[in-house]
Amino acid sequence: MPTRTPVTLHINDSDYELYVEPRRTLLDALRVDLGLTGTKKVCDEGQCGACTVIRDGKTVYSCLTLAVECQDSDIYTIESLADGETLHPLQAAFVEHDGYQCGFCTSGQILSAAHLLAHNPAPSEDDIQYHMAGNLCRCGAYRNIIASIQAAAEAMAEGDTIATRQSWPFAPRTKDQEKAPSKHDH
Repeated sequence: MPTRTPVTLHINDSDYELYVEPRRTLLDALRVDLGLTGTKKVCDEGQCGACTVIRDGKTVYSCLTLAVECQDSDIYTIESLADGETLHPLQAAFVEHDGYQCGFCTSGQILSAAHLLAHNPAPSEDDIQYHMAGNLCRCGAYRNIIASIQAAAEAMAEGDTIATRQSWPFAPRTKDQEKAPSKHDH
């Protein structure tokens, strides 16, 4: 029987204690062990970006990240964006502007876009294309993805949206935040 290692994962502001094999990917821990199936398993080789999540303010491919490496990390998945039945402006914009086709890449696309907007709330089309280069859409909905991100940026700039009421967890930690205990420290 393979050796299992204890790990506490801080995902979407909740703690999860797991025992995983050291080779267990974050993607499999999310989908199989925790039932957070919004993060998609498509290529499982770090080629498509469908499994993109936010780890400590940076986008990562969860298929290439070991779960045991994520101890003490803040991880956010697509499930972190909506507030009950209220969609995040990015999610609403992807629906309104047909920024998805089959949907397999959508959660990774949206999390990469959320990361972009956390760092650049008014990106140009070139900024969007550059930032989204690691997320492939096999259906070819790229024009609609760009339109969705632009529409979400405009909606968020207008004010009272779920994105402005929530803390924006996708921004990188400042030096003060890195030194201070996190909300997960006991």
